[in-house]
Amino acid sequence: MGETRRVKIMDTTMRDGHQSLLATRMRTEHMLPIAEKVEQVGFHAVEIWGGATFDSCMRFLNEDPWERLRTVRRHFKNSKLQMLLRGQNVVGYKHYADDVLEEFIKRTVDNGLDIFRIFDALNDTRNMEKAIEFVKREGAHAQGTVVYTISPVHDYDFYMRTGAELKEMGVDSLCLKDMAGILAPQPAYDIIKGWKEKLGIMVQLHCHYTSGMASMTYLKAVEAGVDVLDCAISTMALQSSQPSIESMVAALKDTPYDTGLDLELLSEIAEYFKEVRTHYAEFDNASCSPDTNVLTYQIPGGMISNFINQLKEQNALDKLPQVLAEVPRVREDFGYPPLVTPSSQIVGSQAALNVLLGDRYRIATDEVKNYMRGYYGRPPAPVNEEARKKIIGDEEPITCRPADLIEPELPKAREECKDYMEKEEDIVSVALFPQVAPNFLKERKKKKEANQQ
Repeated sequence: MGETRRVKIMDTTMRDGHQSLLATRMRTEHMLPIAEKVEQVGFHAVEIWGGATFDSCMRFLNEDPWERLRTVRRHFKNSKLQMLLRGQNVVGYKHYADDVLEEFIKRTVDNGLDIFRIFDALNDTRNMEKAIEFVKREGAHAQGTVVYTISPVHDYDFYMRTGAELKEMGVDSLCLKDMAGILAPQPAYDIIKGWKEKLGIMVQLHCHYTSGMASMTYLKAVEAGVDVLDCAISTMALQSSQPSIESMVAALKDTPYDTGLDLELLSEIAEYFKEVRTHYAEFDNASCSPDTNVLTYQIPGGMISNFINQLKEQNALDKLPQVLAEVPRVREDFGYPPLVTPSSQIVGSQAALNVLLGDRYRIATDEVKNYMRGYYGRPPAPVNEEARKKIIGDEEPITCRPADLIEPELPKAREECKDYMEKEEDIVSVALFPQVAPNFLKERKKKKEANQQ
């Protein structure tokens, strides 16, 4: 421990913190009053956009996501702002055409975003290629991400190889992203040490606290040379969120990795968010104790609650243990996809169907069919051919990058919103969420007209 290397922290409170704990419901009005204090802390970056927030703003909060970005940028004059970008899925749940992705990134940079964390649910780097290219071209920071999962094919070499591929594509940094809370301290140490020694690139670590391991994992990552840790303020941390900022600051104090952050200032911010959280009590249902199912089945907590709701509807809650046991089998048949959006939903719904029908793959969802056709990308390992035949028969799966087959989508969106668009960003919103954005934009226009009368 002879070196001195200050570890930096990214604050996730205003994006992944509330997405994990409060169903992505935090409003912009609750972010702005504390901005000045958050600015004073000296975080590496503040995560405020992307993931589910774009959809949630329009669908549930009656807010324009672009307006949120612009407003937050005005209040955070000196901080780097960061977002989560789902590669070719942008901020949605399916692949979009390159023109939508390109325009989204251009507009996002224009509105003040600095750092894009880019990931793909299958770790198919072809689905991240264009996003990295467009972010770099706009002069922003492209962070390439490897989603952490455990399977016979996800060994040390897999993480080294994928990290090297992303570096080759020109990323500015790498992130190891553990969305299910299954990354144990030793593998974290090995992967991060490997990346630092072999690739010499900035490395950031993102874990969820779901299983109760994340703080231990962070400490080992620090010893391995990690540059940045993702944490949330204590009153919005733990459970299915990230480790607590203050705890990490205190743990690293007076070590060679001291963050240098002010605990008193942080405690003022924690008090603020403690009060804010009370406004969202109806969504605040995260488990108070660690969820160890995630360690046994690798199933994120959200998936388990979905199963419970699904099975209740079918009067089949007694089948929950069978469904949980079926998930790893379906995942193996599907080539071991990481259980993150959208692959967690694809695998989960099929596991439930298999158990409820008592006949595996007799019925498959459209998403499962498209997965087997290759429309989501290349699975980490070859799929079970027998299962594929049951699902899509003799159809030949595609081998190209899925978005190569998608025609440009912006012209249709422009046409769709010409009567109620106010700015170019509205076209992107409509292209991404054609079911949600038009109603939101029409209502906005009506309100403005009513106010002018």
